[in-house]
Amino acid sequence: MADPQVLDVTGLNCPMPLLKAKKALNELAPKQCLRVLATDPGSVRDFEVFSRQSGHELLESRQEGDTYIYLLRKKSA
Repeated sequence: MADPQVLDVTGLNCPMPLLKAKKALNELAPKQCLRVLATDPGSVRDFEVFSRQSGHELLESRQEGDTYIYLLRKKSA
């Protein structure tokens, strides 16, 4: 698997991290991955709900210090 594209949305508050992630996923090929770095605590819930509703797979959701890290895989075409 190729290295995921990285999207740094640290410092942005809801709903911007999710909106920017959606835009970035739209530009990826099916099954490509996107790593998102965020600092908004509300993004944890946002990304969980988004992955369930959109069909994109949330492969990882973790916190390192004040940064929330998500790894999403774009759904198949």
